[in-house]
Amino acid sequence: MNAGSTQEAYTNILKHFIETGHAPHYTDLAVKMGISPDEARDLQRQAAMADPAGGCWMSHDTDYIEAWSPFSNLPTHHRISVDGEQKWFGV
Repeated sequence: MNAGSTQEAYTNILKHFIETGHAPHYTDLAVKMGISPDEARDLQRQAAMADPAGGCWMSHDTDYIEAWSPFSNLPTHHRISVDGEQKWFGV
């Protein structure tokens, strides 16, 4: 099985945020990329660490995405709306 790339994981996570308004679980990422959940979790971690601006991070001691700049997976005072639809929160 092809493990995919860090860039592919990074891009797929952003796309999931844009489409759904929330972060994917690494098992969602695994399905999207056609890889095992363990591979997806590892790529998710690598992609977060590779972000040069440091805008990607996980909830403390978990594999759950808390923020993937410019998006927050937790509600914040920074609401993002597109064409009148508000389903995103900003970092």
